[in-house]
Amino acid sequence: MVLSVFHVPSFPEQSGKAVQLTYSERCHLVALTQQVIHGPYDSTAAASQTLGIMDVVGRDRRLAWQSLGNMSTSQAKLKFVQQLHSLAPTLKPYIEACWADHQHQLQLQEQERLQQEEEQRLEQQKEEERLQQEEIRKQQEHTKREIQAALNQQTFAQFRSYAEHQFPDNPDQQAVLVRQLQDQHYQQYMQQVYQQQLHQQQLQRQQQQQASLQQDHDDTEPLADAAPTPPPDVTPHSDRRQDDLHATDPDDDEDSGSIAAAAMWTRRDVEEFKQAVQAEGPNTVLRVGHGETVTVRVPTHQDGSCLFWEFATDAYDIGFGLYFEWTSEGESDAAVTVHVSESDEEDEDEDDDEAHGTSAEDVERGKSSKKQQRRNEGPPQTVIIPVYRRDCHQEVYAGSHTYPGTGVYLLKFDNSYSVWRSKTLYYRVYYTQ
Repeated sequence: MVLSVFHVPSFPEQSGKAVQLTYSERCHLVALTQQVIHGPYDSTAAASQTLGIMDVVGRDRRLAWQSLGNMSTSQAKLKFVQQLHSLAPTLKPYIEACWADHQHQLQLQEQERLQQEEEQRLEQQKEEERLQQEEIRKQQEHTKREIQAALNQQTFAQFRSYAEHQFPDNPDQQAVLVRQLQDQHYQQYMQQVYQQQLHQQQLQRQQQQQASLQQDHDDTEPLADAAPTPPPDVTPHSDRRQDDLHATDPDDDEDSGSIAAAAMWTRRDVEEFKQAVQAEGPNTVLRVGHGETVTVRVPTHQDGSCLFWEFATDAYDIGFGLYFEWTSEGESDAAVTVHVSESDEEDEDEDDDEAHGTSAEDVERGKSSKKQQRRNEGPPQTVIIPVYRRDCHQEVYAGSHTYPGTGVYLLKFDNSYSVWRSKTLYYRVYYTQ
């Protein structure tokens, strides 16, 4: 019955060409067509459309339509197809070809519709991703501004004092330097945050692995009394490194909680800084021999509230760390002193122990070595900045720290790792109110 869709419009085109029909056959096909289009013959509607006296063809077609009676539309389509196939057998391949082309067109339209829908979906997905990224970027920018505002509030006074010391009577240069220092401080702070997050993730993975191994051990050996514990001297490298960085003297636990973090930054004007330091006098230029550690002791000043330092070297890097030695009022000297120690001095106690046949790990002897005794007898110290190698031959390293109380700052310049090379150190320390 579906093929009747193509039979009706093709009938006038093929009539008289490939199809030869009689007059009565044509009238019957036209009547079936009217039955399909308009339904059964309605005499009331036909009365309004009178036929002419000479319209014989129209009268015959109307009589043929009237003879179909109440035939349904589906029956009329079927009668039309059956009669047309019997009258024109060659029309069937043409109709099949038209039907195949019609199906192909429908498939193309469906594919085009699906493609348009897919393109719209992708565009909508891209737009949603763009909006989501824009929202994340706004949140990150908002968080960044909040962090920068908090950091700037903490360090503005220190950076302003430093800028006033570097560029006196030049407010524009002072403002530029303060902004640069604030940006560098923010970058360093974020790097520390990322490193701490990475360390926490590594610890979590290690804990998960240990828990998984413990679970496997419990499953394989259910009758075991207890899971084996690792030897006490085995420590993961990452944990040992963190312990080394944060190791402080046991006596300074109660004081270390009140110490604020130090601020550090770098500058590119290495040569200008060296020339300015040399012009200030010979006391600000030191030679750190190979295997030596130079400690610059800077007492806190009664009129000051913040310590600043700057240093650079000639051609090679050097280790730098900052410690604070707690003293009472009047105990520390107001003068800045320089103390030079060699790495061999730290090993003298161990050599003495070996010479007397004792060991630092002797249970009966305990940890009463001369080095430990000197450490316990001296004032308590707090590590503010652990000793790390700094590329101070490429940039000027500078920093500041707010006084935590009364005591002595220990600026340690470590060249103990160098076996052959000595380093020329240019440094400057001062305080601000």
